[in-house]
Amino acid sequence: MIQLQSELINLLQLAYSAERAASFAYQGHAAVVKLQEEKESIYQIELDEWEHRAEVLKIMQSYNIPISRWYEMKYFIIGKIISMSCYLIGWFMPMYFAGRLESGNVNEYYRMIDLFHQLNITKHDAILTEMGLKEKEHEIYFLNKVKQHKWLPFFEKAFNWGNSKSFNSINENELK
Repeated sequence: MIQLQSELINLLQLAYSAERAASFAYQGHAAVVKLQEEKESIYQIELDEWEHRAEVLKIMQSYNIPISRWYEMKYFIIGKIISMSCYLIGWFMPMYFAGRLESGNVNEYYRMIDLFHQLNITKHDAILTEMGLKEKEHEIYFLNKVKQHKWLPFFEKAFNWGNSKSFNSINENELK
C-alpha cells in the first residue's frame, strides 16, 4: 500500500467533512432567498457538495484513510450554525462568504492533485480537477450575486475576496 503524505491525508479528511458543512449551510441559504431561481441554483450547489463528499470518500477508501471524527463533529456544528444564521443575517453575507469559501476550495483540490503527483499517482486527476472547476463555478455564481452590492468594497478590503481578488488563479474562461 502506498503511504500518502500527512498533508494529503489531512486535506482529504478535511474536504470530506467540510463538504457536508457546506451542504448544510446551503440548505439554510436556499431557504432564505426569495427568488425561486436562486433557491434552485443554491440547491444545485448543495447537491454538488454532497457529490464532492461522496467522491472524496471513494478516494479515502481506496487508501484506507479513516474519516476524522473531529472534523466530522466540528464541521457538522459549523454547517448547522451557518445554516441557522442565514435566517438572521440577510442575504448578502451568506452570498459573500459562500463565494469566498468556494474560492479557497478550488485550491484544495488542486493541492491534492499536486500531492498525488509527488507520489506519481495521476488516477485521481480527472475527478479532482472536475471538483476544483465546479468549486470555481460556485465562486463565480456567488460573486455575481454580490458584485454590485454597496457593501462589497468594504468586505473585499476586510476579507480579501471580491471583484478584484480571488484565492485561486483559475480563469473563468477555463470553465467553458
